[in-house]
Amino acid sequence: MANYPTPHISAAPGDFAPTVLMPGDPLRSQFIAKTFLEAPKLVNNVRGVQGYTGTYQGTPVSVMASGMGMPSMGIYSHELYTVYGVETILRVGSAGALQPQVALRDIVLGQGACTDSRWASQFHLAGEFAPIAAFDVLETAVSAARDAGLAFHVGNLLSSDRFYGDDGALPEALTANAGWRKMGVLAIEMEAAALYMNAARHHKRALAICTVSDHILTGAATTAQERERSFTDMMLLALETARRLQP
Repeated sequence: MANYPTPHISAAPGDFAPTVLMPGDPLRSQFIAKTFLEAPKLVNNVRGVQGYTGTYQGTPVSVMASGMGMPSMGIYSHELYTVYGVETILRVGSAGALQPQVALRDIVLGQGACTDSRWASQFHLAGEFAPIAAFDVLETAVSAARDAGLAFHVGNLLSSDRFYGDDGALPEALTANAGWRKMGVLAIEMEAAALYMNAARHHKRALAICTVSDHILTGAATTAQERERSFTDMMLLALETARRLQP
């Protein structure tokens, strides 16, 4: 039986819409709600994660931050799925490109999420689990991205447990990522694999929609002004995906 509130979410039953957008940054959650949602209501602010519910073109939508990394994403997605009745979570965040054809400001739709994490060990599986997005959500996002004329790629993400590592500067980081690159992984981020595994465990839906904010191969990075425009494209894509998923 669900217990309200949870240790990390102070919302009441029914406060969250069936679809939740999850950026990592609480201030970006606030920005999405106040810029794009109609009549946004603050439904949670435990630890300042900024959870809001409103409507987008008549469709109920919530947005709440996930924090950084798989443990944080794992906590919030678990509580939203199991206690608050959320059906679909759309991660909206940044990623570092690992392939030459993936350019700065492009959008990557995570069809799957490789990982260097041990997140799956808790499920006591007899082998390796392949974390993947919900196909209907991915298909909807691809259609919306095409209609909007966005530059996007579909494929594997790498969800890593570390942002800083013992690899040091760029040449060492390139060596560490060489195996993932040769397997065609498009970009690296830190949350999607845990989200996908939690969704699978609880028979829910998830998709990571990421904007390329920097390039691991070249060291190039977007400016603050460029990120603002690129991230807005990603937010609108996620909102349009949520609208199209509405029954």
